[in-house]
Amino acid sequence: MYSETMRYFKHALLGIAQASIILALFGCSKLPDADAIPPGPLMAESIRFQFAIYYLPRYSSDPSPLLNKIISQKYDKFNIINEIKTPTNGQYVYAHLLNNVKAKYAPPDITSLKYFGRGLTQAQAQAVQKSEQAYILNFGYPRSEVWSGLRAAYEIAESVARETGGLLWDEQTRELYTPDEWHKKRIASWQEAIPAISDHTTIHAYNAGEYVRAITLGMSKFGLPDVVIDDFSWSMNRSMGHLINLFCQAIAEGATITKHGEFDLDIRSIKNTKIRDSQIESLKPNATALALLSAKYGKAEEGDPDNRLISLAFSRYPGKDAHASQEKLLSSLFGWEDEVTYVKHNEELIAASNRAKALLPALQKAFTAGLAPGEFIQVKAPFAVPAGGQEWMWVEITSWQQDKIKGLLKNEPFNIPSLHGGQIVEIRQQDIFDYIRRYPDGKEEGNETGTIIQKMQLEKSR
Repeated sequence: MYSETMRYFKHALLGIAQASIILALFGCSKLPDADAIPPGPLMAESIRFQFAIYYLPRYSSDPSPLLNKIISQKYDKFNIINEIKTPTNGQYVYAHLLNNVKAKYAPPDITSLKYFGRGLTQAQAQAVQKSEQAYILNFGYPRSEVWSGLRAAYEIAESVARETGGLLWDEQTRELYTPDEWHKKRIASWQEAIPAISDHTTIHAYNAGEYVRAITLGMSKFGLPDVVIDDFSWSMNRSMGHLINLFCQAIAEGATITKHGEFDLDIRSIKNTKIRDSQIESLKPNATALALLSAKYGKAEEGDPDNRLISLAFSRYPGKDAHASQEKLLSSLFGWEDEVTYVKHNEELIAASNRAKALLPALQKAFTAGLAPGEFIQVKAPFAVPAGGQEWMWVEITSWQQDKIKGLLKNEPFNIPSLHGGQIVEIRQQDIFDYIRRYPDGKEEGNETGTIIQKMQLEKSR
């Protein structure tokens, strides 16, 4: 699942040990990137995670006898234990009823539930704010039982919640479910040996300075690191989400780092047929379906999951800066479409452009005040062609200081070899020809000149 919102939960991430390895190369000592992930498996030897059941506001008794009954009838591989331990040879669950949850295990607030409540009515969202009890379920098992253990844990938690009238909390993804929605999303949709990982995780994307940071939550349920990508623009949000989900699917299916700090992601190698086929069908004709990723240890920030982190980067692709390399990777992986249209600025176009320019002060004010997560503004500006003339292209704004605008070039130039799509460029407000403002819900405004150009091209082709 993918969320374009700020995060409302704060957790601290434990430190990740990093090792430096000195290699001899052509008779010289070379210190490789200490943050690069070395070859080897990514799944941990043992897996543990936590679910909870919130009551509205209390349950009439201790749910533990019911848990014992459910496990003894169908899940005899699970051992009920009295303390948490590192799983080695089998599956276990450690459960306890927690009182005074407001102080010890506060439920998600109303604002958070707008984004991360699954199937809840408004009444349920309000009622959980007054919850007094939560039944905490800690599951664990060895790596060899990752999929059977996870499916059983989902089913056990659902059974207890249904029979006791509670709502299900996934501590790893920070989502609250009704039992029906839990069953639909977590169990009924699991049709293959290894499920669609995006059904069991979520991605939080949020503003981090001028750019966006995206991070998964929930990969610890598979004994795998969570995945982070830094410093991209909101217009890349969906593509980055697809990239992250594909990478997570690949490593869940057993793909490993085979070369220090490098991972070759091939969509055609994904085993889950639903994920693989839907992605391949959506590729543009010039797509390679292959992404050459750099993989490093991620640096934790406040609010990150309590788990190891993998940071995906784009340094294996050419570009004058990191953003140009991002554009190259995504264009290569998924394909791209861009074309140049030759038009003369007639009176109708100029009038539409003047109307757009009149709105720029208000746009600048909105940008300076802070756009909502998932919202962005692009402007059309001229770039000089070496042979003469201008090529008008779109720029996604990342900084707007008085008349000076900095942003990311969103088109691939046809006639300017020194520029590339995704590159950081600087333009002047006075040179802007038009704008597009895209809101988090997908609504767009602006680009009146684009509509006129399309009409001109249609009339020309008749």
